[in-house]
Amino acid sequence: MSRPLAIVVLLLGLLPLGVMLSPRAVATPLQLLSGETMGTTWSVTLQADVEALPGLRDGIEQRLDTVVAQMSTWEAGSDLSRYNRAAPGTAHALPSELREVVDAALQVSRASDGAFDPTIGPLVELWGFGPDGASDGNGVPGAETLAQMRGRIGWGKLVFDSEGRLIQPGRLELDLSAIAKGFAVDEVARYLGANGVPAFLVEIGGELRGQGRKPDGSAWRIAVEQPAPDDTTLDDTTLVVKLEDLAIATSGDYRRMFEREGRRYSHTIDPRTGEPVQHALASVTVLHDESMMADAWATALTVMGPDAGWDFAMRNDLAALLVWHDGNGFASRMTPAFERRLLPQ
Repeated sequence: MSRPLAIVVLLLGLLPLGVMLSPRAVATPLQLLSGETMGTTWSVTLQADVEALPGLRDGIEQRLDTVVAQMSTWEAGSDLSRYNRAAPGTAHALPSELREVVDAALQVSRASDGAFDPTIGPLVELWGFGPDGASDGNGVPGAETLAQMRGRIGWGKLVFDSEGRLIQPGRLELDLSAIAKGFAVDEVARYLGANGVPAFLVEIGGELRGQGRKPDGSAWRIAVEQPAPDDTTLDDTTLVVKLEDLAIATSGDYRRMFEREGRRYSHTIDPRTGEPVQHALASVTVLHDESMMADAWATALTVMGPDAGWDFAMRNDLAALLVWHDGNGFASRMTPAFERRLLPQ
């Protein structure tokens, strides 16, 4: 299998992490913290003294644990899982973090005309990509089953009462997988900024947000793969983005998939059809001020496909790079908003 398209690669400069620079250059060095969360890994490269690292690590992990405790579909005791199991007609006061993510998800759902939909949980499970599904898919559901599941989703069914509580209309299942990881990146960034860390690069599962500049005054630089038209090996890395007070996220058809009878089924499901997308789009990379929004828009554009996704990104001035399968190779194009963020080659 060819390696993923448009995956961001950290370019951290010539100095190794944790190496002390000369006093004339900087007062504190770059340090690295890392761990695991949300079924993937996290890392934070930051400008801080060694003595401050244990406390910063504890604060980072507390915020990541909060996201999992509120938004995980894999944890039966999470706030989201309890809402999904709740009886029809019940009202639920959401924790502030979960409410922020649900509000953002509804914003993207509305703007994308349903290409993004946080109520897609039953379809994710039906196609074998949820907590109870096999990793290689449960198989292809029949038309009747698919129609029944489609009847259970719809972002318009998410309604808050006069007290700001989310109503469970019955069998509505939230799945925030396409936005929660980005929110976690933002939460860590907010925590670091509030605790006086002047420069940092946060990464969770390949999604990144950079703040400030490195101790030597240079920007955080991220390389993005843009295959040449005749590229079949996907080993060209030609685009470099300055990630200064900016986030980047990539969605693609390579992350999870299965094959049945020669047909490829991506984990990216179109809420409007109930089926995995079948167009030629291979990956979408989005730049945004917030990682949460970069995450959600990358998914929405992936669902839309190479043509509709491109048109939408252009109309809404989104900074996006689209890569799609083209014969035996790949083709790509970027919006002007994305191109403006590139560093000169």
